[in-house]
Amino acid sequence: MVDALITALTRCHRQGTRLRAADWQHAVQSQAEAYAVQDGVAAALGWPMDRWKSGAARREGPYGHSPVNLIAGQHLLGVEVEVALRLARDVGPAEAQGETDGLIDAMCVAVELIASRWEEGLAAPELLRFADHQSNAGLLLGEWLPYRPLDWARVPWRLTLEGQPEIACLGGHSLADPAAVVPHWLRHATREGRVLKAGSVVTTGAWAGLHPLGSATSGELVMEGLGRLSFSATA
Repeated sequence: MVDALITALTRCHRQGTRLRAADWQHAVQSQAEAYAVQDGVAAALGWPMDRWKSGAARREGPYGHSPVNLIAGQHLLGVEVEVALRLARDVGPAEAQGETDGLIDAMCVAVELIASRWEEGLAAPELLRFADHQSNAGLLLGEWLPYRPLDWARVPWRLTLEGQPEIACLGGHSLADPAAVVPHWLRHATREGRVLKAGSVVTTGAWAGLHPLGSATSGELVMEGLGRLSFSATA
């Protein structure tokens, strides 16, 4: 069933179609199988595996990871405000097990596009959503800045979506520090002997959850200390 789901989800990406979760409820029985589906779809689509999403609801985990790529032509469920980090040099399995300080050289404000290849969207079963790259539909990046720790809990930001009231917040990251995902991401992404190349990017989890787009097709995110990102949600 894992191989069949890889084929079906790959077709969804290519054709812009969706699957019924009820038809696949027994296809994925564990997180390991969900990761196998992620990897299989990414390989079938030729993703370079240099962009990732990683996050957790709390510091002690569990952490979830997915490769991501820009996928056009999907009905978006919303966007997430994020901070992305960039890898300074190649990292293999041995280095990923050690001290990770100094491995990140840059950061930027980011917007993750959220969509689902399941007809049920975010109401689909958790493992099926996980297998579907955690409902990712693309990652939009702002200007890269040298990485430095900020007082993340007190970083002001605002999100403006076309035709909607501005959303203004202070902090709101689930881990209080986006860099907390880095050791977990590196260990996952380098498993089975893989090497993450310098310049690889990880986006580190939503600030204040999912923001529905409604009829909006464009927006702007401004985060103090990281700059601004004007974006099209149809890109």
